[in-house]
Amino acid sequence: MTTTLEETRHVIGGVVEQFEKILPRSQAEISVVQQRLIRAGMRSDSAVKTFYGAKVMTPLFLIVLSWVTGLMHFSPFFILTLAAGIGFLVPDFWLGRKIAHRQAEIRKGLPDVLDLLVICVEAGLSLDQATARTAAELVKAQPALSDELGIVALEQRAGRGRSDSWKHMAERTDVDVIRNLVSMLVQAEQFGTSIGKTLRVHSDTLRTKRVQEIEEKAAKLSVKLLFPLVLFIFPSLFVVVLGPAVLVMMDSFKEFFGH
Repeated sequence: MTTTLEETRHVIGGVVEQFEKILPRSQAEISVVQQRLIRAGMRSDSAVKTFYGAKVMTPLFLIVLSWVTGLMHFSPFFILTLAAGIGFLVPDFWLGRKIAHRQAEIRKGLPDVLDLLVICVEAGLSLDQATARTAAELVKAQPALSDELGIVALEQRAGRGRSDSWKHMAERTDVDVIRNLVSMLVQAEQFGTSIGKTLRVHSDTLRTKRVQEIEEKAAKLSVKLLFPLVLFIFPSLFVVVLGPAVLVMMDSFKEFFGH
């Protein structure tokens, strides 16, 4: 069974590799796409090839689907152009949504990660040891942040400096709160301030900011509800409330004019 799966994966990989060769691209373009894939959490060597293969296979799939369903008969040129354009852009939209979703998970889970880092640091561990322990403890609860912290720990074990490792994490994630955290950690290391207090203050700041964002969304809710009320709810209420009265008035006018 394992051999069959490996053979199937090898065949699919070969097909994707042949398709991705169709698209001409520069090294700079590959670097940009690879950076976006890394921000989405896909770091495998075949991720770029699969992405470009999808940009070829998706338009072909949509064209075949439109031909099978009969849509091609209405306007062949328009349907062909639309299917090719949408199919070419779908992988980019999918990748953008995946990046946004992962960044939202990182923003949401960062306060909890900072709390665990504070506990580890105050328990006597160094920041490097606390980072590795936090990455191991939060594999299931915060997979995105656990993955990023694991890479930070691996880079530090390989001999890279602490500041450089955290800066690389900020570049990989491209999240504003991570950049602020890295700046605070670098300043704390340069000036010799307490890492535990720095992490605790940043965690409290993030939670306060989250509460303010929720309050802001709640304040905007009344304005956002105005349009559904006017367009959908009020007409239904008018029909329910005024409908019987209108029917009675129509019957009365019929009887009046009938005599």
